[in-house]
Amino acid sequence: MPIHIAITRRVRPGCEAEFQQALREFFQTSFSHGGVLGAYMLVPPPGSESREFGILRTFHGGKERDAFYESPMFKSWEERARTLTEGEPVYRQLHGLEAWFRSPQNPPPRWKMAVATFLGVFPVAMILNLTLGAAIRPWNFILGNAVFNGCVVLLLTWVVMPLITRALHGWLYRQ
Repeated sequence: MPIHIAITRRVRPGCEAEFQQALREFFQTSFSHGGVLGAYMLVPPPGSESREFGILRTFHGGKERDAFYESPMFKSWEERARTLTEGEPVYRQLHGLEAWFRSPQNPPPRWKMAVATFLGVFPVAMILNLTLGAAIRPWNFILGNAVFNGCVVLLLTWVVMPLITRALHGWLYRQ
């Protein structure tokens, strides 16, 4: 399963353009590192007072992520980035729902996300109802619903939605 990492950095005043250029250059070289599947830059909205920039990185897996962040190439980037930013970067691994529709430049329209989610939820709920439903129907209503919905969320998060977003990628992100 691919791993998605969100990084937030606060750029020093007046260094925004230099940071963007340095990050673009780093992106180009970073793709030579095995296991890097993608990288996106998130810039503050036009007219915003914010100086927080986001970086989304996708790795083939945990081993590739760890090797990338331990590499001399990344350590060199960190040294350069520290001269252009304030404070420490914030790293966060994206899980489940937040990683389904990750596209910083052009997220799909909400109606397309709703259709894709429906295409995942409907068959999962039907299949679970036909298989698990009979077994949990005699249970306490709250416990049965908790188990059923927990199974729906687990299947959607780690199996179904990654497959659906990959299969519908061209439609979801078409202009």
